[in-house]
Amino acid sequence: MHFTHTTLGQRVLFGRGRAAEYVAAEVERLGASHPMVIAGESERALAETASASLKPALWWDKVVQHVPKEVADEARSAASDHAVDVMVCIGGGSTTGLAKAVALTTGIPIIAVPTTYAGSEATNVWGMTEERTKTTGVDDRVLPASVVYDAELSKTLPVGLSVASGLNGMAHCVDSLWAPKADPINQALALEGARALNLALRGIVAGADDLAAREQALYGCYLAAVSFASAGSGLHHKICHVLGGTFDLPHAQTHATVLPYVLALNAPAVPELAARLAAALGHHVDGAPEDRWAAALQGLPVAEGQYPASAAVAALRDLYRVTQAPSQLSAYGFSNDGIPEAVERVLKAAPASNPVPVTGENISALLHQALTGEVPTVSLFNS
Repeated sequence: MHFTHTTLGQRVLFGRGRAAEYVAAEVERLGASHPMVIAGESERALAETASASLKPALWWDKVVQHVPKEVADEARSAASDHAVDVMVCIGGGSTTGLAKAVALTTGIPIIAVPTTYAGSEATNVWGMTEERTKTTGVDDRVLPASVVYDAELSKTLPVGLSVASGLNGMAHCVDSLWAPKADPINQALALEGARALNLALRGIVAGADDLAAREQALYGCYLAAVSFASAGSGLHHKICHVLGGTFDLPHAQTHATVLPYVLALNAPAVPELAARLAAALGHHVDGAPEDRWAAALQGLPVAEGQYPASAAVAALRDLYRVTQAPSQLSAYGFSNDGIPEAVERVLKAAPASNPVPVTGENISALLHQALTGEVPTVSLFNS
């Protein structure tokens, strides 16, 4: 083996019902006295619970998905006006993203308290949108100094949004298998994250109050994010950044919808990884003819070399079936009219290292299929 792996340094505190205790301890550890609490209006009650031991210098509730630059600028000015020396962001990926945008230019440390399964809290990746273009970058200043995971804070997250958010985490796992800087460590973390998320989402759907399942989801999304932070942004994320930044599609639902199609495109080119992913999702690939349930599930003949890929796609489809996951971009306002511009933007951003060469034809086909919710199979791209 020959690779270079980067491990990011941050403290992770994990404990059910201990968010307020952990947040106060981390603020004290950082020597801060003027905290800024960032939480959207809908998460004010959760934020008050998690910051119960603090006396915030500033409450900030203007949180917008994809972090518009003007919102980031406004939050930075407010932080400066109130002499903020630490940010406590409580919420989902948009909340963490705003804190990162502030930290990018101010260096103010972040304590992240996730209430969804987005995973942004464990990465040094930032993103902002300006004039319909979402720009992302990597900077250690935006990596939260501490992350507090408390399943109690996610128990009110609706099941549908829990599924979409968890599948956003699953997308981090899948993308990290073959992203530009993927290595065996990233892949091991990603596969364990996929295993945990698969079990967690099934558990949440079976019982929304299952805190053990929600803890597994937090564990899985953390592993997903750690692997993604090291492996970098692959084709899936480039596509979703275009759809989110340019067409203002909802973040989690977009990732969930697009993921099976990117997997169907790439998996045939990396059969070993596809087999390992299928196993992580609960379906082992041993090559025996009698075990070729993947072909039967898809209603298609499957060529020998495509079997691991078909198994991975079918395993993911089974999770989507059980969880009634998002399945078509048209449900979120995307249309045929947007596909040509989306293809053009994706081609400019797509990594050259993608397992399958990225072309206008296969990206257009992928977006058309994701638009209508066509059943994803490897035959869509490998007929």
